[in-house]
Amino acid sequence: MRRKRLKRSRAAWCDRVMLEAQYIGLCVNERQFHRELLKLKIKPREWPKFTNNNAHATTHFFENHKEHGRIAVVCITTSRSKTTEQIYALLVHEAVHIWQSERDFIGEDKPGHETEAYAIQNIAQALMVAFRDLR
Repeated sequence: MRRKRLKRSRAAWCDRVMLEAQYIGLCVNERQFHRELLKLKIKPREWPKFTNNNAHATTHFFENHKEHGRIAVVCITTSRSKTTEQIYALLVHEAVHIWQSERDFIGEDKPGHETEAYAIQNIAQALMVAFRDLR
C-alpha cells in the first residue's frame, strides 16, 4: 500500500478542545516549523531545534505570545519506516506533554482520572486529525 506524501508548505493548527488557554500546531518538517515561527514573529535567533536530541517528536511551548497567548507546536519527523500507529503513538506522547503544561498553567495538582484521560484523548485526537489533514 502506497502512502500519500505529506504536504510540505504549512503546519496544521488544531481546534482548541478543552484548552482555551493554548493553541496547538503540528509541523512534520523543519521547513514548516520555520515558516510558522516566522508567522508567529519569533526571532530566528530564538528558534529552537525542530526536534530535541534526535527525538522523533518534540513539543515546543511559546509563552506570552503577543497575539495568541500560549502556543504549543508539535514537531514530528515522519519517514517511510514509521507506521501510522507509531506516528499516532508519538502524537499521544506529545499530547501528554501538552496536557501537563496546561495542568501546570491552571494550577491543577491532582486532576481527576477521567478529567485527565479526556483531556489527553481530546488533545491526541486533535493532533491525529491535524496529521491526517497534512497527508
